[in-house]
Amino acid sequence: MEGLTLSTKEQSRLQILNGVLERYWSMKEAVPLLGVSERQGWRLLAAYRREGARGLVHKNRGRVPPNATPETIRQQVVALAQERYNGINHTHLTELLAEREGVMLSRPTVRRLLTRAGLSSPRQRRLPRHRCRRQRMPQEGMLLQMDGSHHLWLEDRGPWLTLLLAVDDATGTVPYALIQEQEDTRGYLSLLQGIIERQGVPMAVYTDGHAVFQPRHSPSDSVAQKGPSTQWGRALTELGVTQIWAHSPEAKGRVERANGTFQDRLVAELRLAGACTLAQANQVLADFLLRFNQRFGVPADQLESAYRPVDPEMDLSSVLCIKELRRVAKDNTVRYHGRTLQLYPSTERPSYAGARVEVQERLDGRLLVRHRDQILTPHEAPALASQLRARVPIGPAVATLPDPDPTDWEPKEHVRAPVPPGPLAGETIWYEDPARKQVHRDLVVAGMERARQQGKRIGRPRVSERPEFEQLYTKVLQLLGSGGLSRRQAARELGIGYATLKRLLDSNEKELMA
Repeated sequence: MEGLTLSTKEQSRLQILNGVLERYWSMKEAVPLLGVSERQGWRLLAAYRREGARGLVHKNRGRVPPNATPETIRQQVVALAQERYNGINHTHLTELLAEREGVMLSRPTVRRLLTRAGLSSPRQRRLPRHRCRRQRMPQEGMLLQMDGSHHLWLEDRGPWLTLLLAVDDATGTVPYALIQEQEDTRGYLSLLQGIIERQGVPMAVYTDGHAVFQPRHSPSDSVAQKGPSTQWGRALTELGVTQIWAHSPEAKGRVERANGTFQDRLVAELRLAGACTLAQANQVLADFLLRFNQRFGVPADQLESAYRPVDPEMDLSSVLCIKELRRVAKDNTVRYHGRTLQLYPSTERPSYAGARVEVQERLDGRLLVRHRDQILTPHEAPALASQLRARVPIGPAVATLPDPDPTDWEPKEHVRAPVPPGPLAGETIWYEDPARKQVHRDLVVAGMERARQQGKRIGRPRVSERPEFEQLYTKVLQLLGSGGLSRRQAARELGIGYATLKRLLDSNEKELMA
């Protein structure tokens, strides 16, 4: 019995079995305390009577496992890791031991042997980040999580659509949502407008790094640029709403889980309603939101709402819109995405030529121009004379529309033709003029042929054909060889691109090797 050490479990069993022997309780009453069956309890009692306390000790205690790594192998692995394979990570070391030393061990075994010897892997892995549940905001309207879900909402009845969703962090309810064709700025501005009209202005919004919320620019640009650089950021600044960006999907888990619920339940609701169009889908969504909030909403810790009412002096439609700055031309026109807007004189200013104005594209499709605090309502400007001359009339005869050429991808020139008497009389049909395009092609082909006959080069000259380029290129090569210039500095000295310089250097190396 000397040197025998019993664990806590074995000591407890010893005390219980002594009680059985002293007849303080029966075996049937003791087995629940032993944690074994009654049959096993009688086996333990027999072993205790036969061997004493040693009979309660597991028979494998003190034995060497048959699959244990021999001590010589352990010493060999540690010695190789310290000398020949010093600085090699554990996974690579396991492979080298199997290939070169004939020591077949698993990676966990090698790692365990080296760790016990105090040899950690040179490749340090980043520790897992601790995550925990975040406490909800105490009041409704303090934080809204927003996200878009591109999904086959209409299944085989329609195209892929995007659900724009906002989830209140305090209650888990959806103040407003809408379905759009794509995830863009106009959609999110419409989403924010619906929330403000129904609830009020939230205190903060929590979004991902989508281009609508966060601009795509380099770090140097972010330092030089001040203030919001997206339409969404500008609108939030004017409303006094804080923008918070999430760095992982788990950070905005409430809206992510809500997207999964909508993809499960809303798809079925749309199928049952037979929705096939975008308008029908939004109508079903409006009815679905009421039931969703009743089913999945939770009460906030504080009953007071954090939504702010809109300032009565603020024009909400002038905030939730697309704004761009433009310079007014001398004829009082403003160009905006291919359209020309005509500005008219007002009582405050007879002409806006040269002024900096702000073009506002409202969510309802209107285009307004703002100069200082005055809103102007422009109209579509008349076409210029050059644009009118490009339209060639065919004549009083009835025009025959040519069949379109599917292989023709060039910009189309339109021709005006009168419509014969009938229900559409007096209107104008515009179609492509193939003869005018053919004349243009013939002139281009003739000019290229004349240039070939005169020995002229067609297109831009090569870099090496520029005057004095060879001399400058030779000097740059000498500086590159001596280390006085980098390749990018040499490209700037030559006035060419970095890729062009690289091709020239590669061609010189091939010539030297040949």
